[in-house]
Amino acid sequence: MASQNMDPAATAASSTAALKGSESGGSAARSSVSKRLQQELMTLMMSGDKGISAFPESDNLFKWVGTIDGAQGTVYEGLRYRLSLDFPAGYPYQAPRVKFVTPCFHPNVDEQGFICLDILKDKWSALYDVRSILLSIQSLLGEPNNESPLNTAAAELWDDQEAFKAHLHSTFQK
Repeated sequence: MASQNMDPAATAASSTAALKGSESGGSAARSSVSKRLQQELMTLMMSGDKGISAFPESDNLFKWVGTIDGAQGTVYEGLRYRLSLDFPAGYPYQAPRVKFVTPCFHPNVDEQGFICLDILKDKWSALYDVRSILLSIQSLLGEPNNESPLNTAAAELWDDQEAFKAHLHSTFQK
């Protein structure tokens, strides 16, 4: 019954203010994600890590293109892969969607380029950044998890490194 004592104009004004507050909250959240991604870009550029890089795709800070070179001493040595990284509005509390653009024959990568890596799924933490993602994927190339393969043919061939390398290099697309 208390609503009878309220001014309808005041109620409408407070509803409008609440809506505007939630809209500005959304843009504030997007702004903080943008700020985080800009910091990560600078960190990555200054890190000097060999064999990994990533940059925003055109003007969209939420879509990046990354590259990973196969680590020395692995069957992937000398190969370079392109990846796409799509950051959700909830980043860093939600993991980015990362996939290979360059086809990658690997036990933990499917034919569409999706990667089975725990830190991109259930083990994600807001402490991870683009640099740690790229380094983890680079490490995964040489040390697959054959217990959880997305590509069973690659998993079965992995034990024979010479055959794996021959197949990998014959199918690699630059």
